[in-house]
Amino acid sequence: MGKPTGFMEYKRQEPPHRPVAGRIGDSFEVELPMPEPDLVRQAARCMDCGIPFCHGGGCSLANLIPEFNDMVYRGRWRDAAELLHATNNFPEITGRICPAPCEAACTLNVTDDPVLICHIERQVAERAFDSGWVVPQRPGKLTGRKVAVIGSGPAGLAAAQQLVRAGHEVTVLEKSDRIGGLLRYGIPDFKLDKRILDRRLDQMRAEGVQFQTGVAAGEDLSAHYLRDKFDAVLLAMGAGRPRDLSVPGRELENVVFAMDFLTRQNRLVAGLGRGEGPSAHGRVVAVIGGGDTGSDCVGTSIRQGAKEVHQFEIMPRPPQRENPDTPWPEYPRILRTTSSHEEGCRRRWSVRTTELTGISGRVAQLRGVEVDWRQTPAGPRMYDREGSEFSIPVDLVVLAMGFVHVEHAGLVDAMGLKRDQRGNIAADNHSTSVDGVFVAGDAAMGASLVVRAIDSGRSAARAVHRWLCG
Repeated sequence: MGKPTGFMEYKRQEPPHRPVAGRIGDSFEVELPMPEPDLVRQAARCMDCGIPFCHGGGCSLANLIPEFNDMVYRGRWRDAAELLHATNNFPEITGRICPAPCEAACTLNVTDDPVLICHIERQVAERAFDSGWVVPQRPGKLTGRKVAVIGSGPAGLAAAQQLVRAGHEVTVLEKSDRIGGLLRYGIPDFKLDKRILDRRLDQMRAEGVQFQTGVAAGEDLSAHYLRDKFDAVLLAMGAGRPRDLSVPGRELENVVFAMDFLTRQNRLVAGLGRGEGPSAHGRVVAVIGGGDTGSDCVGTSIRQGAKEVHQFEIMPRPPQRENPDTPWPEYPRILRTTSSHEEGCRRRWSVRTTELTGISGRVAQLRGVEVDWRQTPAGPRMYDREGSEFSIPVDLVVLAMGFVHVEHAGLVDAMGLKRDQRGNIAADNHSTSVDGVFVAGDAAMGASLVVRAIDSGRSAARAVHRWLCG
């Protein structure tokens, strides 16, 4: 714990953000580091709660949260960094983009505001890099075994780092032109500066991980080749199939998936050209989907110079603070207002899009209806609200309704892998239906959090190592 009476003496303080007027004109990170004296006080709020639900249930990685808070309070930053890295390969990333289920599970959250865990994690990681404590960890002994990791998102990168440190020869194959997967092209720079990612990749290269970009496994390299050249193959391609919108007018121009929209912007920020797809500049944008990806599309649209931004969510507006359907220590379904929403966005809940209409092949209008959700013996059911039909003019529609499962075409079909009822790759302790082929992250569990993907990658690396070495 930190200070025994800290949780009674200090209130939660949110990390500072750059002013809206200045930040919407660039792609630099919105959140700023908290001054050290304030951060130490926030760490001091971590109480001697007996059972740290933040560690045991909230954090998928089981980060040693009370311990590293105590180290920060006592000024033992290096010890705090070592505790963080013992369970998390990329705390500088999760400290920026994780929605912090650990904070939701914090015991203080029962009657007060939770400890500022996520931001403390970020600054501990930054202190480690600035102080030169993050160094390559080369294995003491090589096994002579070769492992191919397909996909370079958080699951693939975590697995690759664990496997190379265990002495295996690891090659990460990425179909895109740069390493990082979702972290590279799916998360806006205003949340995760890509220099943060590149800094960690440099460490991994020095540890021996080999990266190959522009390689579509299953197409450029056949399934037979991968099985022949590598002792084990780990699939970490993510849940790449987006959920589509089945309404009249879906085929109109300027109706795009969120990942295509975000990728174009991230490539532009990285100086890799404008890429394909429309810009929000001067347009009325409708973002369909109320989750984190939808929020990212809102912030990106604003930075591109959108005229107006609307965000529609089919589910009801959640409660402001407490939701009896998700009691502590569960991650609560409550109203969340992100930094992107603060920048200017019209949000509507309980809205179903019914049709898109266009002019000369381009989307020009979105029609929708408000819905009511009622409990039935078969579960919640949606009913259109009579007389609630509406329409708005739009120039760009961004579909941010989540993902359904891993892409089947290519490697999954070529290897003949069994799938579960949801279309994910079926696995038993990361082992697929094909001997020597393993799976990690969203490809197995469906679209989830980055922190869960990292945990899955670490766990999959252990399974691969045991299979290779006995």
